[in-house]
Amino acid sequence: MKKDGIILSFTEEISKSRPKANLTANARLILEKRYLKQENGQVCEAPEDMFYRVASVVAGIEKKYGKSEQEIKSLTEEYYALMANLEFMPNSPTLMNAGRDLGQLSACFVLPVEDSMEDIFDAIKNAAIIHKSGGGTGFSFSKLRPKNSMVRSTGGVASGPVSFMKVFNSATEAVKQGGTRRGANMGILRVDHPDILEFINCKEDNREITNFNLSVAVTEEFMEAVKAGLDYDLIDPHSGQVVSRMPAREVFSEIIEHAWRNGEPGMVFIDRINKDNPTPLLGPIEATNPCGEQPLLPNEACNLGSINLKLMVEETDDKKVVNWEKLGAVTRLAVRFLDDVIDANQYPLPIIEEMVKGNRKIGLGVMGFADLLLSLKISYASPEAEELAEKIMRYIQTEARLESKRLAEERGVFPNYQGSIYEGNLELRNATLTTIAPTGTISMICGVSSGVEPLFAVAYTKTVMDGTPFIEVNPLFEQYAKQYGFYSQELMEKISEQGTLAGLTEIPEWIREIFVTAQEIEPEWHIRIQAAFQKYTDNAVSKTINFANSASTEDVARAYRLAYELGCKGITVYRDGSRQEQVLSTGTLGKKEDASQQQVNTIIPRPRPSVTVGVTEKVKIGCGNLYVSVNADDQSICEVFTNTGRAGGCASQSEATARLISIAMRSGISVEAIIEQISGIRCPACIRREGVNVTSCPDAISRVIKKYRDIGLNNSLAVVQPSQAKTKAKDKVGNACPECGRPVNHESGCVVCIHCGYSKCG
Repeated sequence: MKKDGIILSFTEEISKSRPKANLTANARLILEKRYLKQENGQVCEAPEDMFYRVASVVAGIEKKYGKSEQEIKSLTEEYYALMANLEFMPNSPTLMNAGRDLGQLSACFVLPVEDSMEDIFDAIKNAAIIHKSGGGTGFSFSKLRPKNSMVRSTGGVASGPVSFMKVFNSATEAVKQGGTRRGANMGILRVDHPDILEFINCKEDNREITNFNLSVAVTEEFMEAVKAGLDYDLIDPHSGQVVSRMPAREVFSEIIEHAWRNGEPGMVFIDRINKDNPTPLLGPIEATNPCGEQPLLPNEACNLGSINLKLMVEETDDKKVVNWEKLGAVTRLAVRFLDDVIDANQYPLPIIEEMVKGNRKIGLGVMGFADLLLSLKISYASPEAEELAEKIMRYIQTEARLESKRLAEERGVFPNYQGSIYEGNLELRNATLTTIAPTGTISMICGVSSGVEPLFAVAYTKTVMDGTPFIEVNPLFEQYAKQYGFYSQELMEKISEQGTLAGLTEIPEWIREIFVTAQEIEPEWHIRIQAAFQKYTDNAVSKTINFANSASTEDVARAYRLAYELGCKGITVYRDGSRQEQVLSTGTLGKKEDASQQQVNTIIPRPRPSVTVGVTEKVKIGCGNLYVSVNADDQSICEVFTNTGRAGGCASQSEATARLISIAMRSGISVEAIIEQISGIRCPACIRREGVNVTSCPDAISRVIKKYRDIGLNNSLAVVQPSQAKTKAKDKVGNACPECGRPVNHESGCVVCIHCGYSKCG
């Protein structure tokens, strides 16, 4: 709403009694950049406005179920408080799109890929529509006939699943989800497809098929053949005929070898997934969403949400314990919220709306599990953590089913209930209720650990957008350090250099035991925690199994076998640093190729350094003010950032210019050549405005770069460079955030950047 041209937030205009969201400064920056409404390039709502916008849209749907205006108003306040208190957060598309023109609220989609050119390109078109709306897509390419098989209708030969995956990848690259969320896909191929080896090998070059996560759909038959050392059948999906046999252990070894090299492919245990398929009469499940936690039927979608476990704690008799009553209340309200989202959603395709409303699947999960353990002083790598994980998820699933049963009594069971696994046993509103999803960005909004992952670091050096580094310390660790008398700034700096507490004997041993990080935890414990949550999760669990760089292929193989044995529905691994190493092998079993054949006229920019120093200068332009930040490391000026003032300006064009300049600098192009190219560019808004001394935004950027090139940026800033700027540098090629260039984390089957909020999967 506007008053005298000023946009007022609802907290000022509607009510001062509602709770204000307890958001960190970093969370507010992420919301401003990615979620909040904008008008003319300027943010026009507060985070509290966003929560109220979402709450009112989702609660408003209950009018169709006979709720009065007063009941809807009351429910709106409950939904608002649920989010503003950070107790629960829906998936990103719901936060972004509820109450806006797009109105697409689901995160997860699976589209069919049938074996005809028309169907394949229909799938590409539909995927583009979904990516534009903010969703991620999963595909099984298992129905496509093998490479070089005959196509009778044309007399030609088939190009095979992998070639079409590259077409899907290019389409995703072009769409980029309208600039709000990058496209993300899951590509799945059955292990008994004749092209399985080409599929396993297709991402040896990390620059190929970059918009896909890959998983092999392995069958029970295959896993038993691996155990027994037997051959297994490869089946042409077009004819249904066995075309050859392969040694199961050799194929398994190929999967392991490539997962060891760069984390892909993962595995999904497809028979186990279909054993839990709630609606088997509608057909088998063939694929999952991009991070593997949401198996779906073709043309099905699901909306997700996560409970913040960090806030499900209370103190009793001077001891912190799980507040089960609060957890139950939040679970029940969250189930109702997610069921309402199904009706509030504007679906990208009619067939998807039909499938979603027929099954009414929702995926309620958790985040902040590591924080919960720290509050309770329990080590992640322990039987106590495993037991608690199972107990929490059993409780959430029980409460979720009770609420779905209440909703079924109030509104009716899901339309495809007849013939489902529940018929005659349990009347539910929703075919599935629980999912453990990656919570990359929403966990940053809530200021908690992601999903069911452990900590990635106890403290680290974070560089904000103006180039200033500062130490970010886990709040619970800082609290304990002060409470137990071992806090010092020097210690925090030391921890930030190595990220962990290993070897720091000045810290009590019990603190070192509970503040273990992902890299320190044995893979077995990662898998045991995943399996504990999976035991009471309807869908699946998104989790990354972390390995040290020194891990062997046998270590990875052991993890894959253990995940299968413990009842997981899939597994994703990441060996530290593996995606930055040059991969030398290519092709099928035993075939190797010289690395030089893979590098043809390609310039790879040096990675964005972990620590830079810089200056920010305000320049008057035709649209107001432009703030230009120029940063350098110990080699040279290496990046430029821009920001427009409140009066506006071409924010997106300035940001694009700055990004291209930064990548050019780190690719070895001289500063002089860059200045020459962008100086003197003319913009009518600048040259017509009195008092403006630059001819355009690019010209302003060139002048600031030239000024600090001439005076020597590093020397001029030596006095302000903080001593704590040292950090553990791991941002090699392939491990840099595509948006800000800083190092990313591999977690929950996803890739996230803690610096700018980027998440590959949202």
